[in-house]
Amino acid sequence: MTLLHIDASPLGDASISRQLTSSIVAALRSADPSLDVTYRDLAVAPPDHLSNELLQVVKLGARENLTDRQKEEVSLTDTLVEELLAADVVVIGAPMYNFSIPTQLKAWIDRIAQPGRTFRYTERGPVGLAGGKKVIIASSRGGIYAGTPAEAALDHQEAFLRAFLGFIGVTDVTIIRAEGVAYGPDARAKALADAQEQIDALALPIAA
Repeated sequence: MTLLHIDASPLGDASISRQLTSSIVAALRSADPSLDVTYRDLAVAPPDHLSNELLQVVKLGARENLTDRQKEEVSLTDTLVEELLAADVVVIGAPMYNFSIPTQLKAWIDRIAQPGRTFRYTERGPVGLAGGKKVIIASSRGGIYAGTPAEAALDHQEAFLRAFLGFIGVTDVTIIRAEGVAYGPDARAKALADAQEQIDALALPIAA
């Protein structure tokens, strides 16, 4: 089994989402010692955001008279797409920042959203091409949103990720959530313990 491990938080060892993705991958490795893991740290090496120069080659497909930088960005984009398509399981660390996701993670999404490779448009609308894999989202939040009246208005993190993944054909999505971590040490500890219970429960079925 091939696994793509994505981290996006710039907080290093202090990051809750990184703790969760590490635990998820460790659980899966324990269940399947032959697991082949590709790791990408978007905070350490974030893809550049799409300027006009990069849009021409990354999204619009220009391939003539490219600058050295454009060639490098095309190569990076191809690598990111190939990593995604090759994975059986994708583990994504996605902290909530201002009700959405970190810009580093959005930059990665902008690269892997490639017409003809991860989705295509038809006369009946878009069709996802990146299905047949499981995605596990490690979601961390300072506040509490799930199941509250604020969720519909303020959750542009998990909701966005589910919508985008569905757009590219990925419907097998599990969210491991630790929220309310800013409410004090006890709330943080409980959130992490609850998340670990979810991780322990999902490990064996995925490996099977």
